[in-house]
Amino acid sequence: MSSLFLAIRDSSTMLRRNLLHARRYPSLTLNILLTPVVLLLLFVYVFGDVMSAGLGGGGADRSAYLAYLVPGILMMTIGATPAGTAVSVSMDMTQGIIARFRTMAIHRGSVLIGHVIGSVLQAVISVVLVGAVAVAIGFRSAHATALEWLAAFGLLVLVAMALTWLAVGMGLASPNAEAASNNALPLIVLPFLSSAFVPVGAMPGWFQPIAAYQPFTPAIETLRGLLLGSEIGNNWWIAIIWCLGLAAFGYGWSTSLFHRDPK
Repeated sequence: MSSLFLAIRDSSTMLRRNLLHARRYPSLTLNILLTPVVLLLLFVYVFGDVMSAGLGGGGADRSAYLAYLVPGILMMTIGATPAGTAVSVSMDMTQGIIARFRTMAIHRGSVLIGHVIGSVLQAVISVVLVGAVAVAIGFRSAHATALEWLAAFGLLVLVAMALTWLAVGMGLASPNAEAASNNALPLIVLPFLSSAFVPVGAMPGWFQPIAAYQPFTPAIETLRGLLLGSEIGNNWWIAIIWCLGLAAFGYGWSTSLFHRDPK
């Protein structure tokens, strides 16, 4: 059998292993889902009228703020999923299973590939479920074409892939699961410092560069433009550069840590 076939076979086995873990520990998946759903309902039904009036400079319109908010919530869902991956990778490294895998005739990179693909699948499923809640409370994307929907889906997968490789590196570099969870915290916090809830122009002047020059803001603005027909500008290529750069860095970091000899 060719090395490519072996890599695909072993990676699919590791993917099934990670999906079984997710099924056996549903609380982690529920936490990932509950946070964006609670934030969505909170900001729409508690702050929606006030936020829409403040942003629009006119009357309160909760539906308008819902349309603005949903792309940011979807990207926040993507950002929360890799934190569980960092914890899962750290547990694999510290509980001895990786040492056993090293003695077996399996493709060495399949362990990491299984984690990455499994995390991306969980992120996509989480986005679909959160999106269903958004639609149920009134979100509509009437102006998006089929091509724009496809581009939006591709952007979400690309962001999930980039953040997952980064989270894998965090898990490998962490001495235990608690440290891995803390190291992945920026992936959860950064969306709060982006244009997810309010436009960058509405923020204090000293804070605007922090919100503008980070990976989540251009990705959110691109997703918002694809779904709502708003101006995208140069956000799309900035988001792609951020994703490719983070994915390349995370992949290189993860593989170098994983392939080094254990102490």
